[in-house]
Amino acid sequence: MVCTNVTGSVDVEGIAFGSQGLAEGFAAGGLHVDFSTISASAARRIAERYAARGVDFVDAPVSGGGGGAQNATLAIMWGGKSALATRLQPIFEVLGKTIVRVGDTGAGQVAKACNQMVMVAAIEAAAEAARLADASGVDFALVRATMLGGSAGSKVLDVFGGRMAARDFKAGVEARLHHKDYALLMDEATRIGAALPVSAAVWQQLNALMGLGWGTGDTSSLLRVLETCGTSSQADER
Repeated sequence: MVCTNVTGSVDVEGIAFGSQGLAEGFAAGGLHVDFSTISASAARRIAERYAARGVDFVDAPVSGGGGGAQNATLAIMWGGKSALATRLQPIFEVLGKTIVRVGDTGAGQVAKACNQMVMVAAIEAAAEAARLADASGVDFALVRATMLGGSAGSKVLDVFGGRMAARDFKAGVEARLHHKDYALLMDEATRIGAALPVSAAVWQQLNALMGLGWGTGDTSSLLRVLETCGTSSQADER
């Protein structure tokens, strides 16, 4: 068994089937468990190529960030043969708390895409709330403190909203990685004809963030995108 966690689809395919890749060393019955966030179609393609060699592939993207990895509290959403569950469980249990087989190969990546859609849309919503509060002359830190005790309370508002309130845009998770994840999910949505109007709008905000050069900072910089756009609009009006 070999476990990997790299950036994108091309990276995983290169590790598996590139020059001196894993496929060259695996014996029949080998297992490649990949924790990367890649496209579902790439995961299925990799699994098919491995299957021709008698090797299994599992896509097992995770959620929980660096803290979740350090504390072994990750959420692991995996796709692959159900018969592999017994073999995988001892590995997964030392990495995470929530372990769910979502379906066959590629299903883990679909679950991760759904996770990223909801999370980053919530970051954008927190940024817009912060922008509205500031434009209204109200302290967002106090607004956020109130919201955390109400129905809008969430981990995203706590963590990313906290960074916005503190004006601390140093990376927890680099925004470029969320941008990469959105590129994958929007490409998949286009391929299968799934309408994702909110995600499309968030995708454009992430594109703007990258264009402004903030990709290595935190995704809470979506607030700065709104502030920059607002400043431009006010300048145009003057």
